[in-house]
Amino acid sequence: MMRQILAKIDTLAETDCSVGVAKFFRRAAFVFVLLMAAAAPHSIAATQTAWLLGMLCWICSLVIGGQDELKFGLPGRLLAAYFIWSAVSSALSYEPIVSLDKLRGASVFLIFPFVVNVIRNRKAVILAAGILIFSGLVGALYAPLQKIIGRGIEVHGLESGGLLASKGVSEGDTLLAANGVKTTRPEDVIARIEVDGSARIDVYRTDAPFTIEIRRDELPQSTEAANSRLGFEAYRRSSNFRVSGFYGHYTTFAEAVQLIASLCFGLLIAAVRGRAGRSIIALLCTATLTFILALLLTVTRGSQAAFVISAFSITALGGGRRILLIVVALAAIASAVGLFVLHNQRGVGFADFQDGSVKYRQMMWRDGSRLLIQSPRNLVYGVGMDSIKTHWEEWGLFDKGWQPMGHFHSTPLQIAVERGLPALLLWFAVLVVYARSLLRGIRRVRNAEWVTLGILLGCFGGLVGFVAGGFVHYNLGDTEVAMIFYFLMGISIRLSDIVLDESSSRGHSAEIHKNLTPQEI
Repeated sequence: MMRQILAKIDTLAETDCSVGVAKFFRRAAFVFVLLMAAAAPHSIAATQTAWLLGMLCWICSLVIGGQDELKFGLPGRLLAAYFIWSAVSSALSYEPIVSLDKLRGASVFLIFPFVVNVIRNRKAVILAAGILIFSGLVGALYAPLQKIIGRGIEVHGLESGGLLASKGVSEGDTLLAANGVKTTRPEDVIARIEVDGSARIDVYRTDAPFTIEIRRDELPQSTEAANSRLGFEAYRRSSNFRVSGFYGHYTTFAEAVQLIASLCFGLLIAAVRGRAGRSIIALLCTATLTFILALLLTVTRGSQAAFVISAFSITALGGGRRILLIVVALAAIASAVGLFVLHNQRGVGFADFQDGSVKYRQMMWRDGSRLLIQSPRNLVYGVGMDSIKTHWEEWGLFDKGWQPMGHFHSTPLQIAVERGLPALLLWFAVLVVYARSLLRGIRRVRNAEWVTLGILLGCFGGLVGFVAGGFVHYNLGDTEVAMIFYFLMGISIRLSDIVLDESSSRGHSAEIHKNLTPQEI
């Protein structure tokens, strides 16, 4: 059994040219790539561990056994140049120590050369993509389950003169945790206050979470029920929240779902176009709808709009006119449902300029643009990653401290402000070269190879959605999202290269056959 598994791994990882310890390391590097695909939709720690161990195994295999050709290509060289400029910007930052430390997060671009070199054939690409989709489905299925289970203590019948009301809690707010420990009953809150002497309680209010502190001496000393001592009559587990899957934040989850959903949708469009079996189409359709449901439950407008743009780009490239019309109709229905959920959950419209989160973004965009053009130095080198957290006051950010400290809610603006316009131009060059590589592969792939076409279409749509979402989210700054993006970039560019090599080989063979005489044929 073990020999059969190892033989299968050797075939997928193409380790036949290696022997001994080098073969072991190449096997291990390939296994870690697959573990990355499985962990990426759920855990940043597990994904980074698999990546770093895989990188170590890959480097060991190169040192011990060598390799015929290392594949970096133009995308890899541009990514390296982007990282080097980020390092220069960090060294010249207003806070060099802080910015240089942030380079650890920027170094996840190394996932691309690792994946593109370890994944070496079409079957390996398909396996990695399949694992990513299946694992992503687990998180997508968990999203509605989160809503059903609920969380925290949603307070009702709040007493106007009670303890919670005096701390700013309102009717319908949810108590999530006390001193970092999740709460499901009022007794949990009381116990934490009495044991620790005081408790910082995380309170969720739609789009405005906050924290209150209650000391032991503020608790009414009585024999009444715990909820009465806190100042409310009734409670229940709350379903009034935006799902986050296995991540800690709904925006991170939404951006990750957008990338994986695009991959799944690309396979669905290619399966329909390639006349795959009904069971396969039904399975892909169900998986895509599951991802869409999870995306709707995040109530994250930017990511939802990004997926709609992604779906249209995939359909325009890979589907016919009839499929495009069907997608438009389904998108209209999904948009109507999304607007209903948005209004019901957050009480705002899609483009509601009175919404607090929209106003905050507009403020950050204005402040970021002002800071960027404040001096030639900022235009060229930027202010340095995370330096705003130290110099925000002198730069007049965050409404002079009245607004929460955060980022600029736009990937292009964040890159330009923190690392300068050269870094932004290099990043745009990476995206353009990546898109061109995918388009070349899509044009060359044969219609019968619907899985290959589907992966390329899905990754192209994911790229378009990632760029679109990046105008309102700093999605490149979410390490979880960035790792999935670079992983997809690695497998799709490898697949595109395979398609182009096969196309060139077929063209070369046809040219040789054309020049042969009848006797030679």
